[in-house]
Amino acid sequence: MTENAPQQTTDLPGAWDPAAEEAPMYDRWVAAGYFTADASSGKPPFSIVLPPPNVTGSLHMGHALNHTLMDAMSRRRRMQGYEVLWLPGMDHAGIATQNVVERQLAGEGLSRHDLGREKFVERVWEWKAEYGGKILGQMKRLGDGVDWSRERFTMDENLSKAVQTVFKNFYDEGLIYRAERIINWCPRCQTALSDIEVDHNDDDGELVSIRYGDGDTAIVVATTRAETMLGDTAVAVHPDDERYAHLVGTEVELPLTGRRIPIVADKHVDPEFGTGAVKVTPAHDPNDFEIGRRHDLPMLTIMNERAEITVPGPFEGLDRFEARPAVVAALREAGRIVAEKRPYVHAVGHCSRCDTVVEPRLSLQWWVKVEELAKLAGDAVRDGRTKIHPPELGKRYFDWVDNMHDWTISRQLWWGHRIPVYYGPDGEVVCVGPDEQPPSGEGWTQDPDVLDTWFSSGLWPMSTLGWPSATEDLARFYPTSVLSTGYDILFFWVVRMMMFGVHQMKGAQPFDHVYLHGLIRDANGKKMSKSRGNVIDPLEWMDAYGADATRFTLARGANPGADMALADEWAAGSRNFCTKLWNATKFAMMNGASLAEPLPAPGDLTEADRWILGRLAALVSEVDGLFEDFQFAKVAGALYQFTWNELCDWYLELAKVQLYQGDPARVAATRSVLGHVLDTVLRLLHPFVPFITEKLWTALTGGESLVIAAWPVPFEGYADPSADARIADVQKLVTEIRRFRADQGLKPGQKVASRLTGYTGGHESSIRSLVRLTEPAPEFAASASLEVALADGVVTVELDLSGTVDVAAERKRLQKDLAAAEKELSQTEAKLGNEAFMAKAPEQVVAKIKTRRETAVADIDRITARLAALPAS
Repeated sequence: MTENAPQQTTDLPGAWDPAAEEAPMYDRWVAAGYFTADASSGKPPFSIVLPPPNVTGSLHMGHALNHTLMDAMSRRRRMQGYEVLWLPGMDHAGIATQNVVERQLAGEGLSRHDLGREKFVERVWEWKAEYGGKILGQMKRLGDGVDWSRERFTMDENLSKAVQTVFKNFYDEGLIYRAERIINWCPRCQTALSDIEVDHNDDDGELVSIRYGDGDTAIVVATTRAETMLGDTAVAVHPDDERYAHLVGTEVELPLTGRRIPIVADKHVDPEFGTGAVKVTPAHDPNDFEIGRRHDLPMLTIMNERAEITVPGPFEGLDRFEARPAVVAALREAGRIVAEKRPYVHAVGHCSRCDTVVEPRLSLQWWVKVEELAKLAGDAVRDGRTKIHPPELGKRYFDWVDNMHDWTISRQLWWGHRIPVYYGPDGEVVCVGPDEQPPSGEGWTQDPDVLDTWFSSGLWPMSTLGWPSATEDLARFYPTSVLSTGYDILFFWVVRMMMFGVHQMKGAQPFDHVYLHGLIRDANGKKMSKSRGNVIDPLEWMDAYGADATRFTLARGANPGADMALADEWAAGSRNFCTKLWNATKFAMMNGASLAEPLPAPGDLTEADRWILGRLAALVSEVDGLFEDFQFAKVAGALYQFTWNELCDWYLELAKVQLYQGDPARVAATRSVLGHVLDTVLRLLHPFVPFITEKLWTALTGGESLVIAAWPVPFEGYADPSADARIADVQKLVTEIRRFRADQGLKPGQKVASRLTGYTGGHESSIRSLVRLTEPAPEFAASASLEVALADGVVTVELDLSGTVDVAAERKRLQKDLAAAEKELSQTEAKLGNEAFMAKAPEQVVAKIKTRRETAVADIDRITARLAALPAS
């Protein structure tokens, strides 16, 4: 700053301190009621329900991503004048929560059965009050602008009433029924599981081929679960398989049991797989169950709830994994083993809560008949009531809703919504609604099961707004505006909400838009997992870089439907962006930037002023269009590029010249432009980086809060193509001179005498200031020069470098840079040549590595040329 530079004090500290500022600022927002929705305000409504995290959960990077995007949408709409309701809450998470409390009891030497059902449920509520919901506090750290006055829990009184109402409605309509079907069973958790609660992993197993029967009537089947042959009730072949046509309709003896079972023909069998013959165990395999139903086969359950063999004989009482080798050994001794393959890798279902191998099991459960409901959910998207973003994921949605199977909703747990069905002493079955008295008297009992967690969370958009009561919130905020969630639960949660909502709300969809984001992966595109050691904790990021940097990093990677790769250095880059924004605003305020004066007319501004205002106007329109299309990564990218490159790297540097060397009118105009540009940029950035923008904006403008400030609207009148062209020439000329200076080994701040020939753009003083070029003295003698082609012609820049470069030191520096560039080229080419890596890496990761390779090649060429041009030392 020159001695004539304008001086102004500012109350901004020297640096942004997230740890000191963020929590008190968030508390002020909440206390001021900025996030509390007013259903009677008359403003246009905008509503989002938070996908309810498990009461046992803690904030992980997937939550942080989704919450950042929901908060960005909510903050923008609030600034646009909408009445915003972002409704928070938690899911009771039946299995997960029961497991946590059971582990706690086990530490005391107790089980839930020692307490009994009523006392155990009381214990879970106690646990929830003391330990549950820590994720809600973590949401505050992230800056979630949710309406805490409307916080909900899936087992709140009204939400429980909604669950009971839907169950009763569905039961009365014949959409809920009780039947024996094959279900996913966890022998450890002792309950049925939904598909979402089953993780499928590739496990090492064995494939055993077993001969049933002898001689011409023998038939060979292959299985990975030899112990289940004890429950076989048939062998199946394809009807068109001529190899077995003579056996269809006959019987064969089942080894080890003495039972005879039929050989049936069924089109489900793949004649190309294995021997073309399959064993049929209807009570322990979903496909076999369907074959059994088609052929009226007996369904023999051979295991109890703990997956122990119940068939009388030598295997009785053995765990299934103990029984498997024992059965194989007995078959081998009987001469029935034809072939054994080990290891045999195949997909095996595991309980997502305890990792126990899931056992398909015939069980009497409650089911939802989904055909009619699924059609309603599909039609709502087909006719445009609900729009899916990105649109290409609509196909996946229809693949699911058009091919759904009935949904098992009962769980053999104690924590959850109890099924409202009562059984009488004479076989009576009564379903009770929320306002009805359950039957009482001797012999009446309530069904012991609870409902699948997804049943209650499927009602979330309605029940949280007060349904089944006709509340003001329900009338005002339903349908909700947007659902933002990961594409991985499109079927498990989104489809269920669509089915329930459209059916119960008489055709009204639960949300107008469904935005689906991708999953978080590490820098190499690998799925994050504790076993890999590549999990990034958002809480640690917030500690290290601040909530704003964490949020901005996530927003910059949020392309619709695409997975996102993350690394610590990207969060560090976002922190640097926040620092850049802080320093730019502080500099502008110290030099008089404010909104005290109205923005001057275009004719009273310099070309640099008109250029930045024209670019700002384009940015406002671009950001609005991208927000409406859910292109969050592109919004963040556009804001980053404008703020860092155009505003900080160029306009602020040009403004310095105008502030320090300009006349009073120009200085006043520049201060006004600086104030208005920063005001707009801070507003545009606020949805992504709310804390630092709040601090800077209130200091700059004296306003109450950015949370309730107006969103920028597109403006016109400052676009000037001729100014844009001349500033583009300035940028090109400055960039080329800086590159040339660096190639010559000049330090960034080192001043050099120069002569510019052929430049007529009117910004020579700014150019000289930006690249540290002094005016040539009468005795000036050029020792180096470069030519730069601009729109108006070629500019020649001559420099006097005599005595400015230490040749030996420069050679050493260049050789070091060359070695680094060659190492970078080698590493990037190795990755791009790795077929395994290229097959799995996300597209954006590969693109980044290709860019690094191209940069390395260019650096090698440039440094090599510079070394060759150095004089001999």
